[in-house]
Amino acid sequence: MEGEDVDMAAAENTETELDDMKRRLKEMDDEAAALREMQAKVEKEMGSVQDPAAAATSQANREEIDSRSVFVGNVDYACTPEEVQQHFQSCGTVNRVTIRTDKYGQPKGYAYVEFLEAEAVHEALLLNETELHGRQLKVTAKRTNVPGMKQFRSRRPNPFMRARGPFVAPYFYPPYGYGKIPRLRMATRYSPYY
Repeated sequence: MEGEDVDMAAAENTETELDDMKRRLKEMDDEAAALREMQAKVEKEMGSVQDPAAAATSQANREEIDSRSVFVGNVDYACTPEEVQQHFQSCGTVNRVTIRTDKYGQPKGYAYVEFLEAEAVHEALLLNETELHGRQLKVTAKRTNVPGMKQFRSRRPNPFMRARGPFVAPYFYPPYGYGKIPRLRMATRYSPYY
């Protein structure tokens, strides 16, 4: 009788463990499905960026924006975007002023000014070497960054350096240095047991 009770308790315990395992397996499946859904969403977003046609249109859009923008160097660190906008307001309608900052939020000393019309860029180039906050501005047309242009080149050998083979040590190292002859020294004071 007692053996049957133990068997029934073990069977009941096994069933609860099995139900618990099934519940955990279902939770893991639900979690995996949610992860797959999130990954598909991210891939869809990334796929639109990596799509060649979309990349070409975004590159064309970037080039069009850059054709309406100027680079302004030597901008005072205390200068605000509003002051830069007022300085370039005479050229045309300013769409956006971007003053670049470092990772600590401090200005880097240059800015980009985007205009609504491309003709304003020519007027802005005439403001080269004008002063703002006592500093002479450098105004140039903004260039478009081409992806993949910054590539690391292998180091070229210097044509003026003589080609050398590996260093070969001489066979014998004399104890007093290479090419030196040992000298006999006299004692500095009298030593009877010399």
